[in-house]
Amino acid sequence: MRLRPRSLLWRTFLLLAALVVLTTAAWFEIFRAYEIEPRARQVAQNMVSVVNLTRAALVTAQPEKRRELLQELAQREAIQVYPSEDGESIVALSDRPLLRLVSERVREELGQETRFASSREGLRGFWVTFRIDDDEYWVRVPRERLERPIAIQWLGWGTLALALSLLAAYFIVTRINRPLRALALAAAQIGKGRRPAPLPESGPDEIRTLSRAFNQMSSGLARLDEDRALILAGVSHDLRTPLARLRLGLEMSGGDEQMRQGMNADIEEMDRIIEQFLDFARADGGEAPELAQLSSLAAASADHHMKLGHALAADCNPTPPIPLKPKAMHRAISNLIDNALRYGGGEVKLTTREERGNSVLEVHDRGPGIPEGEAERLKQPFTRLEASRSGHSGSGLGLAIVDRIVRAHGGRFDLLARSGGGLTARIVLPLARGG
Repeated sequence: MRLRPRSLLWRTFLLLAALVVLTTAAWFEIFRAYEIEPRARQVAQNMVSVVNLTRAALVTAQPEKRRELLQELAQREAIQVYPSEDGESIVALSDRPLLRLVSERVREELGQETRFASSREGLRGFWVTFRIDDDEYWVRVPRERLERPIAIQWLGWGTLALALSLLAAYFIVTRINRPLRALALAAAQIGKGRRPAPLPESGPDEIRTLSRAFNQMSSGLARLDEDRALILAGVSHDLRTPLARLRLGLEMSGGDEQMRQGMNADIEEMDRIIEQFLDFARADGGEAPELAQLSSLAAASADHHMKLGHALAADCNPTPPIPLKPKAMHRAISNLIDNALRYGGGEVKLTTREERGNSVLEVHDRGPGIPEGEAERLKQPFTRLEASRSGHSGSGLGLAIVDRIVRAHGGRFDLLARSGGGLTARIVLPLARGG
């Protein structure tokens, strides 16, 4: 399980959210720091006033009226007065900055002998001592009257400001992430051999510049691909005319039969290589996709090769219909079968199946195989493996054509070592894919 977000959207949003939360917390702490001294001064003045008024009331009141006076203070003002006693249980004030400042200011007004407590005999409150002659008394004031709680209204406005800030952060990040996602999808389309629609050149200057550069690159790649296809098609077409004349001249030459057969074989090989050039140039040929079964295309290709007398076994289990370009996929399957027949040592098998949400086609042979680590290199155009599959001519385009067609279908082409020796060429096409 990954706790760290991987997408730019959530990384940026969480970063901005953390910044907003930390800024709000810092602002709140600054506000509290600057508010402590004014609050301490106000609380201290209130305490001094309460103590002075209570002392004055007790001093001036008639002795028989003092009990009634104390009851009146307790009922109306929640102020209680108790005489100090030896051995009484008290709890000192906490060392909070506000309470420390309050106690310092009260001592300045009432005298340094003034004592404070947060609890006396288990009764919590704000306790302050004062003296009348030689007697010491405790005055208890409820802490609710002195400590101003954070207003619910302030919390509401703070929460609203935080929510609006996070919403704005999410909006900003999505504005940045949307064109980047479109850019990633367009790049994936190019990777599959398709030409994506031009990206909208809008938004901030940096995004607009990036979109414009990508559109120019996409157009340049498309023109390059079209020029390459045109050149290959033109050269291949022009070579066929002299080959036909060579074949005709050879038939009319009346030379040695063995020599003529050898030269005919060379001309056929050259003609096959030219055909591969044409296949590579047209790739999928701009063919429109249609619903088709990979197994049906594989069975048709296998049947064609078996009618030509090739040693090929086929086990084509049905696969679900998916959007395919039939001619291009038939070309890819035929290339794999031809490659296996040429290098496979006489035992070639074609299979299809549905596996884990994919249509899978495999062509197995018992040839010399390929060295580990060479599979990806052999998918490149004009690449051949001279060491293990030597002795055969070719253009090195067969596997490149297959790879290009499969990628254009959103699939994967793998070259795998076969158990017991040989090679397995595998095409994997997803049954459901987007874009």
